[in-house]
Amino acid sequence: MNRFVIADPNLCFGCNTCMAACSEAHKHEGLQAAPRLVIMRSVDESAPHMCHQCEDAPCATVCPVNAIRHEGEAIVLNESRCIGCKLCAIACPFGAITLSGSKPIDVADDVATPLAALPPRPAPSVSPLLDWRPGVRSVAVKCDLCSFRAEGPACVETCPTKAIMVVCDEALALASNRKRQLTAVTNLVEWPVDSAPKTAAGGNK
Repeated sequence: MNRFVIADPNLCFGCNTCMAACSEAHKHEGLQAAPRLVIMRSVDESAPHMCHQCEDAPCATVCPVNAIRHEGEAIVLNESRCIGCKLCAIACPFGAITLSGSKPIDVADDVATPLAALPPRPAPSVSPLLDWRPGVRSVAVKCDLCSFRAEGPACVETCPTKAIMVVCDEALALASNRKRQLTAVTNLVEWPVDSAPKTAAGGNK
């Protein structure tokens, strides 16, 4: 089973710390600075929305250049291989992949020479899947569980309320064992005679 990250909406209060930590961690590694998760809010709750690290990841299946692969119990995207075709974002059933932009570091915005006029101003943003800027390469971004960090996902480490956690085989085994223990204790509780379940005929089972 792949590891994945979940969040408890009862603990999350929408501070956006996880988004900032994710952005800084990836920016420090020279990757796209766009956060790999986004806070979703309702009237009463909030929680980060992110990649589910699917076992049969559709994003990896449709990638024509094998830029998305299964590595180290996670589905990881290689930004250097990405060609910006956006198929992974379209295929993701959870909308957990978005697009960011990459351009040569030494090229300033609105650069022009006597041989080339200024590029047209980009149109107002509509959607990461539809936006386009001249001279900017579109690159897919998705949660990679901060595979480059020994400390694990930056969002988990920095969440002030510990609302975000990593789920793995060991964690699921512990939760399952705990559930079995609680079930066993519940089954040992004796029913009072006068409140025991009745059969269809009206007698005690």
